[in-house]
Amino acid sequence: MGGGSNGTGAGAETASAPPLRRASWRSIGPGVVVAATGVGAGDLVATLIAGSRYGYTLMWAAVIGCLVKISLAEAAGRWHLATGRTLFDGWRSLGPWTTGYFAVYVAVWGFVYGAAAMSSSALPLQALFPDVMDLKWWAVLCGLAGLVFVWFNRYAVFEKVMTLLVGVMFVVTVYLAVRVTPHLGEAFAGLAPVLPDGSLIYTLGLIGGVGGTITLAAYGYWVNAKGWTDASWMRVMRLDNRVAYLTTGIFVIAMLVVGAELLHSTGVALATGDKGLLDLTDVLADRYGTATAKLFLIGFFATSITSLIGVWHGVSLLFADFTAHMRARGAGGAESGAEEVAAGAREKSLPFRAYLLWLTFPPMALLFLDQPFGLVIVYGVVGAFFMPFLALTLVWLLNSSRTPAEWRNGRLSNGVLTAAGLLFVVLCVQQVRDLPW
Repeated sequence: MGGGSNGTGAGAETASAPPLRRASWRSIGPGVVVAATGVGAGDLVATLIAGSRYGYTLMWAAVIGCLVKISLAEAAGRWHLATGRTLFDGWRSLGPWTTGYFAVYVAVWGFVYGAAAMSSSALPLQALFPDVMDLKWWAVLCGLAGLVFVWFNRYAVFEKVMTLLVGVMFVVTVYLAVRVTPHLGEAFAGLAPVLPDGSLIYTLGLIGGVGGTITLAAYGYWVNAKGWTDASWMRVMRLDNRVAYLTTGIFVIAMLVVGAELLHSTGVALATGDKGLLDLTDVLADRYGTATAKLFLIGFFATSITSLIGVWHGVSLLFADFTAHMRARGAGGAESGAEEVAAGAREKSLPFRAYLLWLTFPPMALLFLDQPFGLVIVYGVVGAFFMPFLALTLVWLLNSSRTPAEWRNGRLSNGVLTAAGLLFVVLCVQQVRDLPW
């Protein structure tokens, strides 16, 4: 979504600003990473269930959800490029309350998410190799593999591997959507906004949930890690971001088609959570044979492992930046930002690797124990507040003097980001109400 006087992304060249670089398909990268990381197994289950319950009726909600994420990721990337400051630096300028919230969030969320990501990646592996080892040990193996991969590789290698895995996800999901023979007329009819009875909260969740996590905040860091550090990269970033969420939209629509054709028409119900994808595997095996079912499991694994290694890398960058700013503040020194990320200094830092260890080893305890009741509550509360926190702080930052005038929000960006913020507030309230108090 555009900002300020150059809302179309064309941008006027000024004497004080470098000319905008030409957007090229060969430059695309961070968007692929954020798309792959943001769409996890849970998102695929939610989309499948939407298709199984309502057929193609909520297709429009999936499309709007992708547009919302384009706006959020573009805003995060625009902040990094226009100001040369990181997003955490921007948050901290809004007051100490942001630092307090982020510190609690990144500690609790990382602990619980680590276990969830490892389990999600382990499920398809156990299904593919049922007699090799227990699910918990597959999960431990996935966590260790993610740790080793991110620890010893810099952003360039990380991006190439994520791009390869996205290719696997893309081929598998599109193949399945074509294989189930979609009814194109019904699919296009689903683009008209319609709310079936009892579907309001479910629809809002579909708009707000798919591809929407802390990885949207990490997008600006991946933009910097790519080497894009100033406003001359704005066109390139916008193309990259739009391609990312076009890809996400194809994933979502493909899984909605599978849910509508394979599950809705036959009345098959999936289990909630990632295990619902194993139910789909059984349906695919019965309908199309073992080879198709195994292909889906490979796609399931690619979807889960990209979320794991994406979070291991992206949120560790955020934590490293958080720590660097806290140290700079304590020492009274200058704060570093986008250039440090671009140089790879954050990826080599002790805080980056310390958070990698936090994501990997403490969560392994949760794989062997039921999640403590109190931890589930705290995780649910701090997690529910993150997306409204992100949307509304971006509105604040990009309408203030912290952002150069030509890159501040225009009406379209303000409208979409404000609407997204209000949507996430509603979802936050609903999520907190649904916690097992």
